[in-house]
Amino acid sequence: MTTNKDQNQINQVLEGNTNAFGVLVDQYKDLVFTLALRMLKNREEAEEVSQDTFIKIFKSLKKFKGDSKFSTWIYKVTYNTCLDRLKKNKRQQQVDSIDEFTEKHVYTIDNALENMVEAERLQAIQECISLLPSEDGFLVTLYYFEEQSLTEISQIIGITANHVKVKLFRSRQKLARILKDRLEPEIIAHYEK
Repeated sequence: MTTNKDQNQINQVLEGNTNAFGVLVDQYKDLVFTLALRMLKNREEAEEVSQDTFIKIFKSLKKFKGDSKFSTWIYKVTYNTCLDRLKKNKRQQQVDSIDEFTEKHVYTIDNALENMVEAERLQAIQECISLLPSEDGFLVTLYYFEEQSLTEISQIIGITANHVKVKLFRSRQKLARILKDRLEPEIIAHYEK
């Protein structure tokens, strides 16, 4: 499943060409940093975890068998490294209660989003995603922005695809509540002018 370009770079690294690893780092560094930042919500820690992730990838590259995409394997290493950091720091993630949303609430959120300019909408959504608990933001990012399938995400975080689907549903509900709280007042204020 690994692309020929990735496999070529991996083979070169395994043959001792460390410069080829630099190419892989350049290709995936933004992705690793974004995922780490989503989980850790701290820029400095995300930078450290990104470095740790690439060190782990370099040291265990020979263990990559090519059963999945190389990017999926990188996501998994990033995810596990972030979990290790969260455990080390003994951070407690606040679990929000999940409220039921009526069709009217979803309609209101959709209308609020449609009334925003595309760039502003993306920025607002990114800001709202950063307010989600770490794992929720990570799942939403993988699924919607990195376009990973449920199966790929299940391989990354080590749970079944059905469990990923449930977690993603709950993450979307949390995001919908955040979007409603943050965006609806902006839209109302805009029309009251």
